[in-house]
Amino acid sequence: MRIVTRPDFDGIVCAVLLRQALEPSLPIYWIEPNDIQSGTADIRDGDILANLPWHPNARLWFDHHISNKPAKEVPGAFEIAPSAAGVIYKYYKEQNLLDSRFDELVDQTDMIDSADLTREQVKAPEDYPYLILSMTLKNNDFQDIPYWNRLVEMLGKKNVDAILDDPDVDRRCREVIEENRAFKHHLETHTTMVDRISVTDFRSLDNVPSGNRFLTYSLFADSIASVKIRYAGQDKKQVLLSVGHSIFNPECRVNVGSMLARYGGGGHFGAGGCTLDAKDAQEKMDEILNILKANQDLG
Repeated sequence: MRIVTRPDFDGIVCAVLLRQALEPSLPIYWIEPNDIQSGTADIRDGDILANLPWHPNARLWFDHHISNKPAKEVPGAFEIAPSAAGVIYKYYKEQNLLDSRFDELVDQTDMIDSADLTREQVKAPEDYPYLILSMTLKNNDFQDIPYWNRLVEMLGKKNVDAILDDPDVDRRCREVIEENRAFKHHLETHTTMVDRISVTDFRSLDNVPSGNRFLTYSLFADSIASVKIRYAGQDKKQVLLSVGHSIFNPECRVNVGSMLARYGGGGHFGAGGCTLDAKDAQEKMDEILNILKANQDLG
């Protein structure tokens, strides 16, 4: 039995809660949603999936993405909710296997994963402990697996202030602050407004910059949605697309998760992603952009 989840803050907290409720030594298998969608994930009988699309080999499955809503009831729990961690917390609290000790952690995970943030939090995430901690999670070809595992351990035993005092965590937080400053320049340089959609295209860059994913909504205040484009690897054979509603200007009516499911991706009502073949990526991106510009509920 393994925990199978993704390396974002919600996935980290899912692993924390599952270990607390079931077995503290459960191993963790880190993957991305596309690994399941493409059929490349090694999902075994008995695995517990969290914050990922369903797989028939899973013993239990927990998720909250609207695009992953199951056609039939499956073991575990599914709910359209701010975070998958919140779905797990509710499930195991009802079985008295988790208590209120993790209330704050789950509340913060709900806030971060659903992007329920203020302009002050976006402008200065370093002033908000859980938010800056969440920004230290990056998927650099899975080189950070030891850090993800260690963070799961720490969040299960320590409060957030003690975690931020850890030398490795402190170093990563300081790096995030510097990256966010540079990311602002990259966004301003590579973003174009198309109607009321901000389109950030990083395909011309050899190294894709990382930074505060919510900053675009502060910089481009008139936007109702954002599109971010970059290559999946150095071979430039695949294009990664991320789409999101503005968290400050809630006028976008397009169900992003349902829209991107048509292109092999998925997500929430307000945010999602997909992977496109570079050969016809531009045609599909134009289609997606036209849907966003029309701003109609897809039903």
